[in-house]
Amino acid sequence: MRSLWRTLDRGTLRDIALVCLADALVGASFGAIAVAGGLPLWVPIVMSLLVFAGGSQFAAVGVVLAGGGALAAVAAGLILNARLLVFGFAVADVLDHGTPRRRRWARLLGAHLVTDESVAFTLRHRDPHRRRAAFWISAVGLFVVWNLAVLVGALAGRVIGDTDALGLDAAFPAVLLALVLPALTGPGRGRLRAAALTGALVAVAATPLLPAGLPVLLALAGLVFTLRRPAPGDGSATEPASESDIQSAPQEVR
Repeated sequence: MRSLWRTLDRGTLRDIALVCLADALVGASFGAIAVAGGLPLWVPIVMSLLVFAGGSQFAAVGVVLAGGGALAAVAAGLILNARLLVFGFAVADVLDHGTPRRRRWARLLGAHLVTDESVAFTLRHRDPHRRRAAFWISAVGLFVVWNLAVLVGALAGRVIGDTDALGLDAAFPAVLLALVLPALTGPGRGRLRAAALTGALVAVAATPLLPAGLPVLLALAGLVFTLRRPAPGDGSATEPASESDIQSAPQEVR
């Protein structure tokens, strides 16, 4: 572990610490809202340990607290977590190191610890040693900080009672917006913006008519805009990421 710390520069370690701090605040909000909303204390704690995906946890608990069923909650979480499959391919090389037995354990643990932030920190480096250090330090750090924060927030939720009075109810939409907005800004995102807008309109229109959770699933109708071929000059063609985009990636919420 000491060699991992020595591999990374101070700037990267500082950025990892700042992201851990930001995630701690979000994790505490998640725990407080889940318990104050009526869920048992163990639910957000176990969910954080076994799922470890903040956006999916917020989405699933939000559906349940709104009156939705378990299937709708699981579906909402799986949809948000689907991106992690691609992320796993992007950092697969950092898990392929050591003896065969060590690689198996590394892949098993690493697959569970893959998040937006750990992948972003890994992709900042080309050197294999630095990539490995960036992934494990950020991933393990975020896992520990996130779960401790959720525990503290869940305990606080039993005392606070009404999280709306503190504005913690805004954490659900704020986190989901933080997940979505980085993918919608910048050039070459025309089709994604159209898909997001269509999905939002469909969900809002369906909310008064359908049970909680189903409008979110219907919002997937917006994906039809991502299936068509981009016309020349429509601004939807994929463009290579700029260096500024890569540097800012670790600041995104998990």
